[in-house]
This record gives sequence, C-alpha cells and structure tokens, in this order.
Amino acid sequence: MIRLGALEIGIIILIILMVFGAGKLPQIFEMVGKGVRSLTGGKKEGEEKEIKAKTRKKKSTYS
Repeated sequence: MIRLGALEIGIIILIILMVFGAGKLPQIFEMVGKGVRSLTGGKKEGEEKEIKAKTRKKKSTYS
C-alpha cells in the first residue's frame, strides 16, 4: 500500500491547483467528497445486507 506523507500530499495539491486553477478547486473537492460519501454509504449497505443474509441463514438452520 502506498503511504502518502505531508510532502507528497502537498505536491499533489499543487499539481491539481496548477492544472485546474484556484477557481475550480472547491468544485473538485466537493465532487471528491460526494464520491467518498457515496462509496462509504454503499459499503455500509452491503455490510448490512450481508449481516441480514447471515442471520436469515442461521434462523433457517435452527428451524
């Protein structure tokens, strides 16, 4: 796994700033934030479905 330190993150932000400009930067970070929230929400839903499936399986085994 790649570990990013403060210097690497700073360089990445600087490159993004140079490519997109300061005006678009808030929009880009907003889109990234929405994407991360969507991924974590989907992950939670998948885990909940998995737990429900396991509990149903256990209940049917005992019946």
